[in-house]
Amino acid sequence: MSVVDTLPSVRGKLTENANLAKLVWFKSGGLAQWLFEPKDIDDLQQFLRELPAEIPIWPLGLGSNLIIRDGGIQGVVVRLGKAFAAVETVSKGTFGIDDILICGAGAPGISAASMARDHGIAGMEFLRGIPGTIGGAVRMNAGAYGREMKDILESADVVLRDGTLVTIPLADMGYTYRHSKLPAGSIVVAAKLRGKSGDPETIGAEMQRIADEREASQPLRTKTGGSTFKNPDDKKAWQLVDEAGCRGLQIGQAQVSEKHCNFLINLGGATSVDIEALGEEVRKRVKAHSGVDLQWEIQRVGEVL
Repeated sequence: MSVVDTLPSVRGKLTENANLAKLVWFKSGGLAQWLFEPKDIDDLQQFLRELPAEIPIWPLGLGSNLIIRDGGIQGVVVRLGKAFAAVETVSKGTFGIDDILICGAGAPGISAASMARDHGIAGMEFLRGIPGTIGGAVRMNAGAYGREMKDILESADVVLRDGTLVTIPLADMGYTYRHSKLPAGSIVVAAKLRGKSGDPETIGAEMQRIADEREASQPLRTKTGGSTFKNPDDKKAWQLVDEAGCRGLQIGQAQVSEKHCNFLINLGGATSVDIEALGEEVRKRVKAHSGVDLQWEIQRVGEVL
């Protein structure tokens, strides 16, 4: 029986052979066999309950830290849209000491940071520098400017592969550097974040500092995937890449950014094969030069043509 014969009915949008390249920052890669954009949590749960267990599920956020390989993704890619992007519930924590922000997994990091600022919640300014969604940030323990999701997450609402909705506290996330132990096939749908009371103007100033620093140091206005490699202990990935002579290195239309060496960019016609091959060449040269085995931070998914 084919996948076509077994997909459940949905209230949201279900697209066959969906073009994923337009949904990711690199603007490269193949098709999703199916792209599911659920109408709400109930729609997502029902779909997963009825979907045969052998059909793989893969969640897609804003596509900012991702290489979709040119052969595309088999199974179902789940993309959470506006129904999951609300950042609307703000309440005082116990005794008013802490401030709690609740946001949908489809909300961009900047939306959460802005809501926190507007309500005087400090400690979430770094989300201004996270280019993806809250759901993706929760899954990979995203971080920037000295803070990570583990520093502000209280709990996450997650729909498991069988459609069950559970709340997972921080202690059970299994966080390490850019990694969580969320179950395979599970999808983050909401997160509860904890901060401290602060002055909106001070918070806003720090967010602006982060925005200005990113603009000055990163190739934000290019087709890129964000930070490519994880920082090794006590080292900076960009510096290792630079010292290995990889600044500006190019394979096809894929290039190591000359502005920031830990960014790969698509000059216009790069395939995902080009981009991934360039990353592997950088890893090879860094290993030869410094002995450091750089690890990918960008997630690479799908089939190779």
